[in-house]
Amino acid sequence: MDRPARIPTLATATALTLTVAAFVGAGPVSSQQIEAGVPLVGPENGSLVIVGGAMQSAEIYERFIALAGGPDAHIVLVPTAGGAEEYDDFWQGMNAWREHGARNLTLLHTIDPAEADTDAFVEPLRTAGGVFFFGGRQWRLVDAYGGTKAEEAFREVLERGGVIGGSSAGATIQGSYLVRGDTRTNTIMMGDHQRGFGYLRNVAIDQHLLRRNRHFDMIDVIETHPELLGIGLDEDTAIVVQGDRAQVVGRSYVAIYDNRATTGPNGKFYFLAPGDRIDLGTREATRPSTTMAPVQGVERKPWGSGR
Repeated sequence: MDRPARIPTLATATALTLTVAAFVGAGPVSSQQIEAGVPLVGPENGSLVIVGGAMQSAEIYERFIALAGGPDAHIVLVPTAGGAEEYDDFWQGMNAWREHGARNLTLLHTIDPAEADTDAFVEPLRTAGGVFFFGGRQWRLVDAYGGTKAEEAFREVLERGGVIGGSSAGATIQGSYLVRGDTRTNTIMMGDHQRGFGYLRNVAIDQHLLRRNRHFDMIDVIETHPELLGIGLDEDTAIVVQGDRAQVVGRSYVAIYDNRATTGPNGKFYFLAPGDRIDLGTREATRPSTTMAPVQGVERKPWGSGR
């Protein structure tokens, strides 16, 4: 697949959009909700940077660091999904952050939820402008931090206007429904761990999408849980989310699985390229250009309804 061309921003554009009648899992979107500007899916405060794995683009690093408060902002890095018992400040995962200008890094890790539930463990999070979860197996993040003071403190970073990011497993954990969360293998989409940290509500997030030929895997999840919005990210590609507004950045594509949107006769996902945006609450996707037009090939028609 060819790399998509760079496209203009939406800063001065007026969008023609793909319309949708219902909010994910919460009935119709009322005009009062939209007018009030309260996010229906994304965080009310702060930002998310959700990366599909193999993160290399300077653009993604720089966006995260800026959202955290700049090069001197305190950024907490969480490598727990990787599966090692211990990590130290010489861990190579910190190198790229230093190379991209981050100067105030703290590595935070435990595999013991009792430790994660202590004030001493979460103390670095009290001053963090950003938290970044590395890749591995997402269920390890749930086992270590789910229901603890650490999970609460992660969310508090968002609530005070900071940024939470993650790549690969660190992307999937940000959804409310945890795909590939089975402890036996990462090929099981609906496994023995199904609760993510829920920074995006009623959303399931997959990663390494095109690189690993995973683009059909989310369909069964959405057919089983039709209230969910599915998001699949290819490698070195991210969505940056503020409220319900998400923008694609990086090198490749993001797939959207919305059971109220069909491509072609019965296609069950569509792609967004770098620069494209989607309102996660209304599920309206826009593609900027010199003139605005709907994303091509997507029809508002329920799955399996035929012509």
